[in-house]
This record gives sequence, C-alpha cells and structure tokens, in this order.
Amino acid sequence: MRHQRNATVLLGDIKNIDLQHRYLNVDTLGRSSEVPYDSLILATGATQSYFGHTEFARHAPGMKTIDNALELRSRIFGAFEMAERESDAALRNEWLTFVVVGAGPTGVELAGQIAELARRSLHHNFRHIDPSTARVVLLDAAPRILPTFPEKLQRRTARTLEAMGVEIHIGAMVTAVDEHGIDTNSNDARVKRIEAATKIWAAGVEGSPLGQMVARAAGAEVDRAGRVQVRPDCTLPGYPEVFVIGDLMSLDHLPGLAQVAIQSGRYTASTIVRRLGRETTERPFRYRDRGIMATVSRFQAIAVIGRIRVSGFVGWLMWLGIHLYALTGFKNRFAVFANWIIAFLGRGRPQRVITAQQVFAREALDAQTAAIAAALPATRGPNPERFYKYGS
Repeated sequence: MRHQRNATVLLGDIKNIDLQHRYLNVDTLGRSSEVPYDSLILATGATQSYFGHTEFARHAPGMKTIDNALELRSRIFGAFEMAERESDAALRNEWLTFVVVGAGPTGVELAGQIAELARRSLHHNFRHIDPSTARVVLLDAAPRILPTFPEKLQRRTARTLEAMGVEIHIGAMVTAVDEHGIDTNSNDARVKRIEAATKIWAAGVEGSPLGQMVARAAGAEVDRAGRVQVRPDCTLPGYPEVFVIGDLMSLDHLPGLAQVAIQSGRYTASTIVRRLGRETTERPFRYRDRGIMATVSRFQAIAVIGRIRVSGFVGWLMWLGIHLYALTGFKNRFAVFANWIIAFLGRGRPQRVITAQQVFAREALDAQTAAIAAALPATRGPNPERFYKYGS
C-alpha cells in the first residue's frame, strides 16, 4: 500500500466500536485513540476454535498466525533434537510422536509434511535416533477425513497418508490435552491415551472476537462459529456503512475459504466506489465457486474445480501454480518458487532455524501483555523502551 498516498496504516487493538457516532476506540500499547470513519470494513478473519476447551491451547497450539507457525516449526524440529539426547526409550518415543488434531485440509497437510520431514528431509541428520521411526497420528471426531471433498478423493488421500506412515484415527474426540500427551474417547487402546510431546490443533475455526463485539453493539446475530450474520450486500443490519466480510461474516452458508474473503473484499470496495459516485442501487454479493484444493505431500495434492476431480502429480502442479499466482509481486513469487525447488527436488529444508523464544514466546507475550495493560494508564503516551521490550 506504499503507493497509495491516501492510505494510512495504524497499529493497535480495537477496544470499542461506536456505531452511532462512527468511530473506533483503538489501543496501542496502553495509548488510547479514536479513529473516525465514513465506511467501515471489518475483515479480521478467524481464530482457532477449541470448542469450548480453551485450556487445550496451552499444549496444542493452532496455526492461524505467523507466530503460531514459528512456534510449531520450533516445536517440531526441537522434538527431534530432544529425542537425540534422550537415553530413556519411553521418553524418546514421546518426543518422536506427533499428534495432529483435525483431518481437514490443514490437518492433512500438516500430517503429510511432518511424515515427509521425518522420513526424507531429516534422513542422516542424527546419530542416535532414526527420524523415520517418528509416529505421526491424525485424529478427528468426524467419521471421515476431508469432509468437504468427494468420497473418492478422501479415500485416495487416506491411502497416500497411510503409505507415508501416518496413522489415521477418525471418530476419536479429544477429551484432554496435557504436557505429555492427549486423551480421546476412543475405545481403541492405541489412541485412548497417546503420549506425545508435540500436539497441533487444526480442528476448527471461529470468528475473531471483534465479531462478537460489533454484533453486540448492533444487536446482530452470530452463528455457532462466532461469525456475524450480514445482509446480502455484506453490510451489518441497520448500519449500511459497516461491512463485515471474509471469515468474519455469515452469509448463505459460505465456507471459510480464501476465495470468499478475496471476492467479498473486491465486492465491498466496488460497492463503496459506487456509493461515492452517487449510485444507491443495492447489488447483493454473489460468490463464484472457484473450487477447493489440498496438498498432501511432495508431488501429491487433490483438487475439485466444478465437475473436475484431480489428484496426484497433476493436482500438485495445479496447487503450486494457483498459490504462486495468488502472491503479490514478482519478487515474492520468485523467492517462494526458489524455496519450493530446494524443498521439493532436494532433501534440504532452508527454514531450519529454531529458538527457545519461538517455542515459549506465546505464553511470555500473553503474560507481558497483561502486565502492560495493568501497568499503563489509558492516557499515557508512547514509551519506546516499553515498545521494544514488548516487541522482543
């Protein structure tokens, strides 16, 4: 947005929305300010859903932010490092067990990538353990994996994962998560209790807390996933100047896909432009289904585009092409393509840096944020020392 001279980017958390007077109350590290608006677009997306068990998040992080991704990377690589120096066989097996909860596209991709990492990329990297013996478990309470895909592609994906050594257990609901493992309601002794150091949550999403905030302010309804019920033109009922789009909106049972967010964003922008041109005719948002895709492993992906069903190497090439096209700028596309060449054609993975800070930063930042909020008055000005301390 650097070329858009009329655009300003502000850092902060929205603490309140005054729909009557049209302004936002924004908090930036204890400094409160008001941001007025003529039109407001809320596109804060979704967060990880633990279905009422937020305590699971402590030991089973999701993957909805860059911080989450860095933490998971460090936890996964760190588990192999800890197993390398562990002499006790039971503890070594615990470090080498990875549980992914949720068998949707995200969970399937994670399970496949961890299995490939253990059996291919980390080959000959250790002297006291064999990474290929790592146990990768994919759990889901639903009766099938990839429920939004056709049954034929579900079965094909399951066979691919099992050939890679991934254990698939469906109909198993997680009942408890702790530091050393995970409990389920399964009657299968193998998954009733799984001792695992690394647990990853990919089981569901819910609208960001901002959705609940604006719904209360407007008297609007939210669905079970915390998404705001909007009018056909993506506006908040009673407030035509407020748009709720992407994963935060509930409209016509649209799925939480990137294409829904992209298309609703473009639609909203064009609506505002038309209003500035004095056009008042309401045009409802029409979603064009571009299909769904999921990658399973290197050279393996599935795709559904209209009546077309694609899997294997062809599906993987389609997945690569579409994701490269979606990136902004030639530099980003070239950098990602170069990384993919290294990762897919060779055995190496260029992103191998791990730090203890990445593993424990989430808990530290939560505690530090709470401390800053308690220590700083709302009217206090910015303090560079506090900012750098917070950002580190």
